[in-house]
Amino acid sequence: MKLSYHVGPHDGGYGYHLNEVWSETFADHASALRAAKSAAQRQHLEGRDAEILYQLPDGSWRTEHASGQDRPETEVVDDA
Repeated sequence: MKLSYHVGPHDGGYGYHLNEVWSETFADHASALRAAKSAAQRQHLEGRDAEILYQLPDGSWRTEHASGQDRPETEVVDDA
């Protein structure tokens, strides 16, 4: 699996998104880009198995089991 974090204009500033879910808004492009790179890098850290709860674009919530050793490939795409 490959996750692509996209950086671009968001709510009067800049942010990053994965699919259609946006991060918080950052005052400048450089801050948003650093945050996206940090989020992408954290995806590579192994950890313990966990139950993950996240919101879907339609507003509903999904829970999934994640293996601590199952890490995705990531990239950051600068759309700004």
